[in-house]
Formats: sequence, C-alpha cells, structure tokens
Amino acid sequence: MRFRGNTPFASVVGLVLGLLCAAEAAKVNKHKPWIETTYHGIVTENDNKVLLDPPLIALDKDAPLRYAESFEVTLTEEGEICGFRIHGQNVPFEAVVLDKSTGEGVIRVKDKLDCEQQKEHTFTIQAYDCGEGPDGTNMKKSHKATVHIQVNDINEYSPVFKEKSYKATVIEGKKYDSILKVEAVDADCSFQFSQICNYEIVTPDVPFTVDKDGFIKNTEKLSYGKERMYKLTVTAYDCGKNRASEDVLVKISVKPTCKPSWQGFNKRIEYEPGTGSLALFPSMHLETCDEPITSIQATIELETNHIGKGCDRDTYSEKSLHKLCGASTGTVELLPAPSSSANWTLGLPTDNGHDSDQVFEFNGTQSIKVPDGMVSTSLKEPFTVSVWMRHGPGAHEKETILCNSDKRDMNRHHYSLYVHNCRLILLLRQDPSEAETYKPAEFHWKLDQVCDKEWHHYVLNVEFPTVSLFVDGTTFEPFLVTEDYPLHPTKIETQLTIGACWQGGNARMSQFFRGNLAGLIIRSGKLENKKVIDCLYTCKEGLDVQLPEEVASAVKVEFNPNQSALTVEGDDIDAFDKVMQHISYLNSRQFPTPGIRHLRVSTNIKCFNEDACVMVPDAEGYVMVLQPEEPKISLSGIDHFARSAAEFESQEGVTLFPELRIVSTITREVEADTESEATEGADDDPTVQETVVSEEIMHNLDTCEVTVVGDELDGEHEGLEVDMSQLLQRSLEMSSSNLGLVITGVNTMANYEQVLHLIRYKNWHTEALFDRKFKLVCSELNGRYISNDFKVEVNVIHTANPVEHANAMMQPNFNNPVHHASVELTGHNLVNAHQASVIPSAATIVIVVCVSFLVFMIILGVFRIRAAHQRTMRDQESGKENEMDWDDSALTITVNPMETYEDQHSSEEEEEEEEESEDGEEEDDITSAESDSSEDEEAGEPEDQQVANRQQQLEWDDSTLTY
Repeated sequence: MRFRGNTPFASVVGLVLGLLCAAEAAKVNKHKPWIETTYHGIVTENDNKVLLDPPLIALDKDAPLRYAESFEVTLTEEGEICGFRIHGQNVPFEAVVLDKSTGEGVIRVKDKLDCEQQKEHTFTIQAYDCGEGPDGTNMKKSHKATVHIQVNDINEYSPVFKEKSYKATVIEGKKYDSILKVEAVDADCSFQFSQICNYEIVTPDVPFTVDKDGFIKNTEKLSYGKERMYKLTVTAYDCGKNRASEDVLVKISVKPTCKPSWQGFNKRIEYEPGTGSLALFPSMHLETCDEPITSIQATIELETNHIGKGCDRDTYSEKSLHKLCGASTGTVELLPAPSSSANWTLGLPTDNGHDSDQVFEFNGTQSIKVPDGMVSTSLKEPFTVSVWMRHGPGAHEKETILCNSDKRDMNRHHYSLYVHNCRLILLLRQDPSEAETYKPAEFHWKLDQVCDKEWHHYVLNVEFPTVSLFVDGTTFEPFLVTEDYPLHPTKIETQLTIGACWQGGNARMSQFFRGNLAGLIIRSGKLENKKVIDCLYTCKEGLDVQLPEEVASAVKVEFNPNQSALTVEGDDIDAFDKVMQHISYLNSRQFPTPGIRHLRVSTNIKCFNEDACVMVPDAEGYVMVLQPEEPKISLSGIDHFARSAAEFESQEGVTLFPELRIVSTITREVEADTESEATEGADDDPTVQETVVSEEIMHNLDTCEVTVVGDELDGEHEGLEVDMSQLLQRSLEMSSSNLGLVITGVNTMANYEQVLHLIRYKNWHTEALFDRKFKLVCSELNGRYISNDFKVEVNVIHTANPVEHANAMMQPNFNNPVHHASVELTGHNLVNAHQASVIPSAATIVIVVCVSFLVFMIILGVFRIRAAHQRTMRDQESGKENEMDWDDSALTITVNPMETYEDQHSSEEEEEEEEESEDGEEEDDITSAESDSSEDEEAGEPEDQQVANRQQQLEWDDSTLTY
C-alpha cells in the first residue's frame, strides 16, 4: 500500500482502516462463477483449436474493486477464475483459462480427432473460482453448461473400388446401354469428400465409355473376330479430386453366339397428358437368331395397381360418376367428401395421396352413423348397393361394411353387408308379414378378391328373392343361400351405420371393419345395368393398338376387360414386329394422375417340334406420366354492393352474384417467336428461348359452395334460394343448411355460372341488419383443383323515417344535404329503427336545430379561414388568376345517396374540399335539376375526362376577361 506526501495523516489512517475492512469483507467468497448454458463449437480433425460460439468466458460477482486515485489496492483472488472442468467419459478436449481476472478460456483438443469415427462430441463444462485465502478454500463452481462440438472433415481418404476386378460378357454386333457397373467408395465422413464424382477409363483407344455413375457401355458394335476380350483399367475420383488409391481391372468378353431378345426397347417412355395415344415400342423388333420358328406369343402388361383404386379413373364424387355413367336418379352417396352439408364422414382418416381419390380408412375401431332420412330403402322394391373395397387377409370375426339395425332396445339386423372368412355376405331380413314362413335371408359368396389386399368394385343388384353380384364387372353366383323367419313387428326405428353395426340393446358398435372403403352408394327403386357397371369400373388409361391392314389377318390380338394387358399371337416375325410397334398407351383423363406405370413384355416362342426352343427374356420398362398443367380456377365479379331493405324483403330477394365470371387458365412455357424477336431490335437478349403464357381452358366443375361469413343463417327470417327447375335442367343438385348451400354435379363452368347467377338472398327482418358477407368456392375433381375464395359483401340501405325527413328540410341552406344523406344510409347508425319513432317531436326539433347550428358555426369558421387565405393569395397573384380561382370555386359535385357507401364516403370528401373553396352563396343559385344533371354527366365520365372538362370551362371563362 502506498500514499502520497501531502495527504493528512488522520485521513490516511481512516482510509487505510476502511480499505482493510473492505479487504476483510472481500475475502468472503459469496458468489458462484457464471457461464453460458450452451456452447457450440467447430474443429477440423487435424487442428487442436476449437472455435466456440459464444466464446468461453466465466464471470464472478466477487471480482475485486480497483482504485486509481491515491492508493493502489491488491485484494484476494475470490473473484478470479482459476479453471474449467470438463465432465464426461473419454472426452478428447480440455478447457484452459487464459486470463484469471477476466475469466476468458478456450477449449483445445488433447487427443487426435477422427471424423470418420465420431462426427460430433457433446459434454458438459463447469467453471470454478479461486476460493478464499491463499490456499483456495471454499472454492465455488458454476452450473454445468452443455458443449456441442462438430468435427469437420478433411479429404484424407481416397476412393476404393468394392471389387478387386470386374467381368462381363457381351454379344457381338450389339450396342449396349449398360454392360456393367463399377463402384468405388470413400471412407471420408463428409458428404463432399465421401462421394464419387467421376469415373475414368485409363486404358487408351478402347471402344468403351464410363459415365459418372460407373456404368460402362460400348461405343461401337463389337466383333468376336476382331477382339475376344477387352481389358480396361478404370479409376475413380471423389468430389475433393482425390484419385483412387488403386485402379481396377475390368474384363469384357465378346461372345459370338446370338441371344434372342427384344431390340430397340426404351425402358423409360414419357407420356405428356392431353396428347392422345403414345406408341410404346416404335422401334422394337424381336431377335430370334434365325431359329426355325412356328409361332410367337407375347403378352404386354401395364401395371397400374398402385394408382388410385387400381388404375387412373376420374376422381369425381361417386354420385357424379353414377350420373356420368347413366344412373342419374335415386342414388345416395353414403361416403361423401366431408363438407358443411355432408359432415358425417368428417372424422374418418382419408387417403389423399392419389389426386383426391376419396378413400376412407377403417382400422377396426372406427365407424360412422348415417343421418336419418338419407336412405329410404324398402326391401319390397329393388335396390342396388355398390362399393369399392380393399380388404386384407380374412379374420374369424365378422367385419361389417354396411348395417341397418335397431336404434334401441334390441340388436336385430334388418339388412347388412359384411365380410367373414374371405366371404362376402349380404343379410336381408324380411319385414313382418301375414305368412310367417322361411324366406331367403343370407347370401354367401366365396371370393379371392375379398382378401387379396387389392381394390375391387362390388355391385349387388337386389330384387328379392334374387341377388346378383358383380365384381369388377364380372358376375358371380352365391354358393350358399340360407333362410330365416321375417322379423316380428315393432315400432323401433333403425340406425344405418358404416364400418360397424350398431347394437341398440347394448348402445354400442360391434363387428368393426378393417380395410379401405370408397364410393359406397345405395340406389333405390332401380337396378344397375351391365353398361353402367362396366362404366363405373372401366379405367381411363390402358393399352391400345391400331392394326395395320396388311397384317390384320396374320396376327391375333386379345385384351383383358380393363385393357391393362393384351396378348399378340402370330407366326410371321415381320408382321409381329409391326403389330408391336403400333401398341400404344392412352389416358383419356384431362388431368391424369402423374407417376410411373410399369411395363412388362413376356414372350413365348415355339419351333417345329412345338417346344419352347428360343428363350426370350422379359422386357421391362415403364411409362412416366408427366405432371399435367394444373388449371387455376378464378372467380371474379362484383364483391361489394348495397341494396335497399325493401329488396331484401321482396319475393325475389337480392341476387348475390349478378356478374360472376368463372375462368380457368393454365400457365405454360412456350418457345419464343424468333422472327418477332428479331424485329424488336438488336438489343434484346438472344439467349431467351422460352416465355411464360397463360391460356384459358374449358373443363368441368363438380362443386360450388356458398357459405355465410360471420353468424349462421337464421332460418326464421333469412335464407338462400335458387331456382330448382334450373338446377334440374342441368342435372345439378343442391343441399342447404344454416351455413349456406352446396351445388353438386359434374357440369361445365358456363352452366355453373348461370346457376350461381340465380342464387338470391332474402331477409324478412332487416331492421337490425346492416350487412351480410358470403364466400363462394368452386372445385373440380372432388376437390383436386379449388378456386379462389370469392367474398361478397351486401349492405342494407335503410330509408329514413318521415320525421327525420321533415326535420332535414328545416335545416339552413348552407348545410350539405348529401353529407346528411350518407349518415342516414350507412346502416351502422341505425341501431334500432323503432327508437326514432318514440322520440317526441319537440325533442327531435331541438336536437336538429342544435346540430344545424353547430354545423353552421363550423362551416362559417372554415369559410372565414378560406376567405382570409384567398385575400392573401390575391395580393400575390394577377387578376386573371383570381378570376380563374373564382370560377373554380363555383364547381360542385352532388352524389346520388342510393350509391354504395364507398362512393358516398368519397363524395363526402370531395364536397368537403369544395365547401372550403366556395364563397357560400353560389349553392343557392343551382337548382336541383341542374345538380342532378351535373351528377349524371360526371358519373358517366372518367376522372381524367372530368378534369379536362373542368379545365376547358376555366379556359372559356378566361376568354371573357378583358385586360
């Protein structure tokens, strides 16, 4: 401790004693060090310094205070950081304190790191201070912080081939797409250094090439007589440009023997939607190696089981598909897409991975109840049940698809369709009758399709006592029919369920279904004919062939029912090749499901001894259906308007979408017109080859839904209506609720436009109604393509009471009548129209007079300010400009109070500006007829035209001035 000579002794003693006391107090280690809770670090595997974020710094509140005045004091080390401690097993890092006073430290590598063994390290770290006194007793530790360190890779390894050598055999005279594949690997841990970026044939002047994936092919047809074996040396490079540690030897043998096979077959065939049929094998021919052949049979299979419900079909709702196929009446869809009007399927899991195919999943615990009144099937008249089903291996328990049972008290099943031990069973219990005799009650079909985990279409035509079953369009007869007594008479209502059967006596579900269901339909009163059934099952994609006339008689072609496979038979190789070259793929959907369709060509060749003398391997490939150009459905029109209350209460109501337009466009890239580009100038970019254009297209819609925004519709005094006869003419249906209405059915956009123009909104209680908002959404293909949300707001114009009109007429002339009209018409100020009728006449007059006087005083003050401003401007401007300003102030704009409230607000702002520029006297000189005429003219002209007319008027006034 030091002190300066001029300090009084007493003061020095006091200060020393105080500092000693402070030093004694500072020796108490009160606080723990503090560090961050989480650190992230990066270190390269050949480096020892870890880059931490945030930096490693420990803080301690016991840090000593330093004085820079008369004395220099050195205190104890309680506030200093003495070290960091790492916790964890086999942690290859250490933490070192760089500065005890600041707490700064670093983490360093103490053992060699290997990214290939461990890419990341996680451990905890703790800081501790120096404790109290010289021996560091009562040392305090911080909390434990987590440290994550990532080890960056260096390119220390070279590629290594998986095999020591490679061998392959080829046939002479053939060019291969791929002979064999060489493959090398790299032991580096990072993606960059572990990937093989390139292969290279080191041997010069060989007729082979290798691509970046290691596939080797020949660049020319090989000859057995010229070279029987080629030896190639191949090397590999990783993405860090390290070459393989050892090159690999590749031996390719050339065989002179011919191998029968299909030549000219492309494995990948791209199909662009909307282009019609596409030839699958335009250059294909069969190599038979000159064997004496007597017959050839080839089967071409198109595999589409993974697409939707077995192949590409239209994804409209099942009810719409029935209409398109000819079953237009009596159909009830029991598994519809969830909507505001059909919400009983809302809780079921769906499969949305097949372009909006509406597929519902039942996992053995789920079921739904169909609302009462949806189905009115009587077993005394014919009816049809159709369903798409995918069901797995059969179980010993019954699994219900559809069930109609007692709603309460008892567990009787009136009719049901269920699966049991790979059997499809239909139960029909007859209603009570006079003759209590046995009647057919259960119909059993034993089918492989029930349990093969594939999609199948089932149609049951029920015309008691006979039932016909169609599976994928093929008829099946029941192998067992059992009989039972009719049900005894009760007054118990029934409950229709899907996925399980309701046990009314136990009030629970039982016999749950496991699998997928779709398109469950009941059609009452009629049976489905074979034409409709085939239409429902037929795929929209398949194989097709147009036989050339010259070979039609020499080759026989047969298709399977859904045209996913065909068989070609013949004995003339040339004719056979021509038929194969005319086989095509066709998808008639406007927006097909994109993806892969696998192709397989299986061949069977016979010689003179009727044995299979030539073995031709199967040719396999695939059709890649490209993504269709998706349409953008746009709804537009008037989205905001006002109508009088009388129109809402009238018999016709208010039209919601009077000028609605539905337009669908697609955006595509097209090649730019080079000639037009050349004429545009030399400065244009010559590299631009494509441009994006939008093109309007026509397609169908299947749903338009109008929903109310805000409070639900109150059926007692408001509702939405549409002309049902117009809907029936267009084969459309409508369902409504307190949320709005839904129009369904496959039809053109033009027909939907016409029907939506007819939707009207009525309200019989408009006193408290100010506005109503609605939203319109249309969709195509069962929700695959959805339009924009078109929102419409309608405002109610309430007419003023007679008392208010009388009082308004008593207002002074300077008061703006349009301004008051807008206040009357907003609707938001008419909280209760009945309140105005109960205000006494005297009170009303007093209120009006007071308000009028207040408005008069405000306008008078504005006028005086404006007049003073004009006097100042006249001192600065010429007489001509003064006269022009005077003419400008005489212009007024009068707004029709029956316009929408936006127009009223904008008119009010314009009139307020003009009132400030008026002298206050010209308004009395303008008659109401002149005002109306001015309004009509100005309303029919654009804003720019009005300004031009105003300038012309000023110029005319200017011409009358004398100088």
